[in-house]
This record gives sequence, structure tokens and C-alpha cells, in this order.
Amino acid sequence: MRRRTIQYLVLLFIAAVATHLYFFSPSPQPDPSHSSEWMGESDEGQDSIPKRRLTADVPKRDAVVAAFQYAWSAYERDAMGSDEYHPIRHQGSNMSHSGGIGYTVVDAIDTMLLMGLHEEYSRASEWVRTSLRFDRDGRTQTNFMLYQTTIRVLGGLLSALHLSSDEMYLRHAVDLADRMLPAFDTPSGLPLSSVNLETRVGIPDQWNQAYISTAEATTLQLEFRDLAQLTKNATYWYKAEKVIVNDGSFAQSEIRLGSRGDSYYEYLLKQYLQTDRTEPVYLKMYEDSMQGVHDYLVQKTPTRKHTYIAELIPKGADWKTTWDVQHKQDHLVCFLAGSLMLGATTAGARTPGVVSVPPRMDELSKTGQRDWNTGVDLLEGCMETHRTATGLSPEIVQFQPSVDQPNRDWYIKGSKPGGPAGYDARYMLRPETVESLFIAWRLTGDVQYRTYAWGIFEAIERHSRLPGGGYATIVDVDTVPVKHEDKQETFFLSETLKYLFLTFADGEKLPLDEYAHPLPIFRPSIKPMFTI
Repeated sequence: MRRRTIQYLVLLFIAAVATHLYFFSPSPQPDPSHSSEWMGESDEGQDSIPKRRLTADVPKRDAVVAAFQYAWSAYERDAMGSDEYHPIRHQGSNMSHSGGIGYTVVDAIDTMLLMGLHEEYSRASEWVRTSLRFDRDGRTQTNFMLYQTTIRVLGGLLSALHLSSDEMYLRHAVDLADRMLPAFDTPSGLPLSSVNLETRVGIPDQWNQAYISTAEATTLQLEFRDLAQLTKNATYWYKAEKVIVNDGSFAQSEIRLGSRGDSYYEYLLKQYLQTDRTEPVYLKMYEDSMQGVHDYLVQKTPTRKHTYIAELIPKGADWKTTWDVQHKQDHLVCFLAGSLMLGATTAGARTPGVVSVPPRMDELSKTGQRDWNTGVDLLEGCMETHRTATGLSPEIVQFQPSVDQPNRDWYIKGSKPGGPAGYDARYMLRPETVESLFIAWRLTGDVQYRTYAWGIFEAIERHSRLPGGGYATIVDVDTVPVKHEDKQETFFLSETLKYLFLTFADGEKLPLDEYAHPLPIFRPSIKPMFTI
């Protein structure tokens, strides 16, 4: 296999990204008719930043807090300390037979801190203090995925540290990170997909011929860089950074912004913002990627002109340059709407840090204007997929005219209203759309985004909330009454309800100009080795 430079890597990553890498290579603006709750119009002229005074919608904010308490109390009652929760049978389960590593507890703590849930936080932090252990041997069940463990547990510990200033979380974060570092010890620097935390040994994906997806390899950097900055230990930084820098070889696969590719793009922008825009290499990679997305993937439906992001399917022997377009979009792709809007007002600002709320188009570069308009339109397209019997979006949609519902420009593969239902029809309590709504609300003050968020929250309450406690996955969003799958995903507590809460909280909670992901923005004390 030939070596690839990072420049070629960027070109292929759609013209940025193939979905899998091999480990062992040789060495439009918001509608003005919508009322705004933004207050504090600046009178200091075009070169000043308007004050961002977005007031809280207290009843809706508190309703989201009550939903978190309902979900958490069921987990705490039935499964405290377990990695995952099954609310129908009132049981927990762990990633390893030798015990859990705090997936649910640690992942939810920063949400408790933001919501001001002192009693719940006190019990959860005490569990972390007295019971959290990482010397778990995953071989008897499943090894711990490096990517999931990083974003949920390491990221949860770091967010808890920043919001609480309790050094206990840092000690646990260092312990966990040190156990995961051996996964990076490969000839290419691309990490192995899993790790045995007890033996500190990286494990290749036995089901996927030792490949690693783009998302798995490139959704580690924010957390490891933050830990490096906190500890002044450059090893964490350089191990994660080498994944971006070093050579790798590609395998033929779909090119998409959904499953196994999505968060690479999210982390490009957030890495640029995390270090206070001091690393232009990530800006360049982000801009190249978004150009490729606009050149190849941004689509509109023929009838109602809904915006969506298609996929490319490699075609024939010349698969690196010849593709077929597949008009399919994962719910995961809806992160891109908010990401584009955030990128437009940061990377796309004509004068860094000088953008109004909502942004004026003359404050944005030509590229920034393009990204803003695409983000706004894509978010509307994502909301279109909530036009279901439950008001909730399916896991995957096909953006083609609907046979069963001719008033829709999309359908759910293998499903029709009333059943039967395929996998694509489920709603897993995912956060991507509500995160984009939160970002859109903060950047515009347009109450339409709060209205959308409240509609999603009400649908969750109506269809996912269980009478015995907790919330569960819905099997088919187009059929009511609904059937449930026995799973309350950890990201429901740590992301979905967090972003709903922040949408209805005041604008001083986790301000976008101080946090990225949410980890605080900082000026790096470690010299990056990846530069342009």
C-alpha cells in the first residue's frame, strides 16, 4: 500500500474523507417576521460586538430539567453505576463482565452541573469518588471502544472538572487516558479501535479486518488536547494529533457525513476554535472539507426544495474519483447544520469576533455566507424529517418522493405508516438536531428555533417517556401507539437533554465564544507539531 500525505488525505476527505482507514500502512438569514428574544442591541457601530442577552424561557427550561430528573432517577433507582440502562426491564448492563466504567454516570455529570441539580450531582460525584474504576478486563464480553470511551467517559470527566473545579475528575481522567494510550502505538499512529483497560493493550477491530473508521480515529483530539493542556503532558496532545498528521491508506467505502464519518468534520472546526484560532491548519482542512461537501453532497429535493446531504458510493475500479450519488441521510448528519452556522460566524467572519446576533451578511465572507445559508436550509430539511406520526425523526431517511405519503419528499426504507418497520424507522433519543437548534438559537435569537426544540421535546415526552421511569428508543416513528426498544442511551442525558436545556436557558450558560464542545477555549501552552 502506498503512503499518503496529509494533503492527499484532505482531498479524499471529500473531497475530504473516505470512511475507513487502515491501521498498519507502511511506515439564508432568519425570517425577519419571526419575533426575537434577543435583547441589548449595540449602538457602538459596525466594528463592535452586540451584547448577547438571550433571556431564559423558565417554564420550558424547568420542564427539561424535570425530564432529566425523571430519566436519571429511574437509572439511579435500578442501575446506579452500570454503563447502560434498560428502563423496561429496570436493569443495567456493563461493557465488561468485570464491571462498568461509569458510562452513564460520568457522561451525565456536566448536565447536572449546568442544570443546578445539586442533590443528584452530590450522589453522582460521590459514586465517582468511591466506586469508579478503570481496571476492567473487557475480553470476557467486549473490549472498550477507544472512540466511545473517549467522548463519553474522558470527555465527561473533563467537562465535570471544568464546571466543578474538583481535581478528583482530573485524577480519574489521567488514569483513563494512560490506560488508553497504548492503542495509539501502531506503525501509522492511527489508533486501534478498542483497548483493554486492565492490561493496557490496544485491540484491533476483529470484525472489520483491522480497519478504523474516520470518526473513530478523528474524534479523540478535543479531549486529549484538553487533558494535555491541563496536565502540561504533551504526550496526550501528540498521540492524538499524529492521527491527523501521519500517513494512512484508504479502503473502498461510502463517502458520507453520517455514521462512521460525521464527527471528523465536527472536530475539525472545534479543534480550530478550541485553541482560540491559533492553528490555521484545522481551518484550512475544515474549509477544504466544506468546499467538497458543497461541491458533491449538498442536494435539494425536486419538489419542495428541502436541503439534505447525500452520500457517494464508490464505483468500479476507479473508485477514488468515480461515484454514484445515494440520496440517503442519517439523523447523525443534522449536526452539520449547527456546525456550518457556527463556522460561518467564526471561521467565516470578515473580522474575527465581530459578528452580530443574528449575523449580518456583510459581516461574513463569501464562504461564510454560503455556509450560513446552507446551515439554515439544512436545519429546515432536518426538521422536515420530524413530520411523522410521532413528531420525531427516523434514524435514516431516503430523500426521494414518498410513495406511501405523497406529501413528503422523503421516505423510510423498509417501512410504511402503520408498519412493518425496519431499522431506519427508529428514534434513538439522538441529540444532533437539537444541538443544531441550540446553536441556531444562540446565533440568531430567532424564537422559531425554540419552537422547533419544544416540539421535539413534547414529542419525546409523549412517546418515549415510560410510566415506570426512564425513556426508551421508539421502534417506528411513523406508527402510533409506539413500540419501544429497551434502551435509554447515555447520550440522552448527556447531550439531548443538555442541548434542550441550553436552548431554553439564558445565553450566559455555556457561551459559544468561551466553550467548544463543551470544553473551554484556551491558548495552548504546548507547541503543536501539525502546522501549515
